[in-house]
Amino acid sequence: MKIKVINKSHHPLPQYETAQSAGLDLKAFLPDGPVTLRPMQRGMVRTGLFIELPVGFEAQVRPRSGLALKKGVTVLNSPGTIDADYRGEICVILINLSDEDFVISDGERIAQMVIARHERAEWQEAVELSETERGAGGFGHTGTK
Repeated sequence: MKIKVINKSHHPLPQYETAQSAGLDLKAFLPDGPVTLRPMQRGMVRTGLFIELPVGFEAQVRPRSGLALKKGVTVLNSPGTIDADYRGEICVILINLSDEDFVISDGERIAQMVIARHERAEWQEAVELSETERGAGGFGHTGTK
């Protein structure tokens, strides 16, 4: 699939890091210099990227596992959704869940983006739903073992 992209940053376009990667790494575009997220602070980080997705697709912005594990920094609204009709800059909402300051440098890989097909639902009102083994069992209904 080909996706139109405008890159206003000075970084290369996102790439898949391995042949079977699902996500493309997004890099911080910080032309004015590094940004510090203090513990429990959140902030929006620019990427300089603008995309045009085909109808029926979305881009999901997800955390990078290494950044979450090693630094306690994650994507706050994970996954963030970029709709096919959005034409603004892709930005990433990060939060620092650690107890130390986190400095974001220009060009740092801050998140990953997955392109995914989606369906649009059409509601069909009903008075009852079919029975299943699970039924209405919700959070933790299968136990911990």
